[in-house]
Amino acid sequence: MQIKKIGIMGGTFDPIHYGHLMLAEQIRASYSLDQIVFIPVGNAPHKQEHKPTDKMHRYMMTMLATASNPHFTVSDIEIKKEVITYAIDTIKELRVLYNTPVELYFITGADAIILLDTWKSYKELVKYVKFIGASRPGVDEHVLKEKIEELSLELGAHIELCSVPALAISSTDIRNRVCEGKSIKYLLPETVENYICKEKLYLC
Repeated sequence: MQIKKIGIMGGTFDPIHYGHLMLAEQIRASYSLDQIVFIPVGNAPHKQEHKPTDKMHRYMMTMLATASNPHFTVSDIEIKKEVITYAIDTIKELRVLYNTPVELYFITGADAIILLDTWKSYKELVKYVKFIGASRPGVDEHVLKEKIEELSLELGAHIELCSVPALAISSTDIRNRVCEGKSIKYLLPETVENYICKEKLYLC
């Protein structure tokens, strides 16, 4: 039986944009993944700069953005919970839900890899997933490589780095542009743009 290779991409997705989608597709193709599962965060453990938009809106926007790609799917595993959600708990639950041998690839920013040893139960987490760290501007490569080597030697963590062309798009900028009455066309899928307009999201 061929083991399915599944990429896990979590995020606030407030809103999801072409930067997220390009990153997911680039990694899917580069690592020959069968599927990318987008998981909108429900209640994040880390403090956020702004109060996230209602999770059902973020879930719907993610659904709309990924609908045209047959390799993309969206999970409500975190947004349906009222408690703070942690990567380790989500991954454990996914392993039970799949109920078949799968290889899980946790996609995150290279900056998050540096902080991996601050995550809840990270020593257990590295046994369940392989990490793909996407390049991020401003990340100290020396510090990053030292951290990867440390986690690999001490815990047997499997961490790979993937260089992805950076798109100068951010959810924060999109929210600010909507607030200021500026155009967000071509920064995200038209379906998501229409949803934001229809639901009057991000207005000041």
